[in-house]
Amino acid sequence: MTQEKRPMKVLLAAPRGFCAGVDRAIQIVEQAITKFGTPVYVRHEIVHNRHVVERLERIGAIFVDELDEAPVDRPVVFSAHGVPKSVPEEARRREMIYIDATCPLVSKVHVEAQRHHAAGMEIVLIGHAGHPEVVGTLGQLPEGAITLVETVGDAEKFEPKDPARIAFATQTTLSVDDTAEIVAVLQRRFPGIAAPHKEDICYATTNRQAAVKTMAEPCDVVLVIGSETSSNSKRLVEVALRAGARKAVLVEDASAVDWSLLETAQTVGVTAGASAPEQLVEDLIAAIGARYDTAVEELRVTDENVVFKLPRLVA
Repeated sequence: MTQEKRPMKVLLAAPRGFCAGVDRAIQIVEQAITKFGTPVYVRHEIVHNRHVVERLERIGAIFVDELDEAPVDRPVVFSAHGVPKSVPEEARRREMIYIDATCPLVSKVHVEAQRHHAAGMEIVLIGHAGHPEVVGTLGQLPEGAITLVETVGDAEKFEPKDPARIAFATQTTLSVDDTAEIVAVLQRRFPGIAAPHKEDICYATTNRQAAVKTMAEPCDVVLVIGSETSSNSKRLVEVALRAGARKAVLVEDASAVDWSLLETAQTVGVTAGASAPEQLVEDLIAAIGARYDTAVEELRVTDENVVFKLPRLVA
């Protein structure tokens, strides 16, 4: 006689998973392989997800850390996170075919930083040191033109050259609430600080965090599918805990779940970062269903219909 499964309510956040920038970046690599044949080289992980990277490797992509690891006679794609200006300059110098898969919303931050710099402004960038997106944004301008601020404490200590001529920008994948706290400090200290025309934190990050906030409070555990290197995925864990979830953990996929976390749980929340394929969500729901008598309810805060065009070279 089979043992009866214990009931488990599963709350599924929506939107979740791939955003338009990630979708575009993956399509760029796929289209480059179709157009130019294999191999196509990609500088850095195209997006921060091992499953995506491994699938693209299987169809002919080779991932490298730096441009000099790619031969000059094969195309190279730059990742969705953006690159310092020196990278396309080097590609042109080496006469390489290169395709820039930088998310258009990251490119918007680059353009605004350049515009402020051209106007003689000092720029504060709110972000995480060492993240590829931050490295790319810092690399748009001469060294020293942008000051990186990571915390409220950094914002309190920041001393500009001229308090009347400063502007701020942000990484696109930050915690909306944490960033608001940092911006509040900067605006209190420097009332004239120039803000982005439109918020830099991207629509996908904002929507995924809003969905988790809606879902978290009744959850005993929230499982966030995403990679350890994914900034927006890690922020979802923090947002879930802040919004009232008893526990929240980042998992690469269903195989990485510590099932002991669910032993006493009655309600589990599931979401996925912007670079995590929907298949991983489906696999996780199936894995929960194999262990429990699940009732799945989707909590949708908004619909997303953003689509970004592909670059001409692969369109």
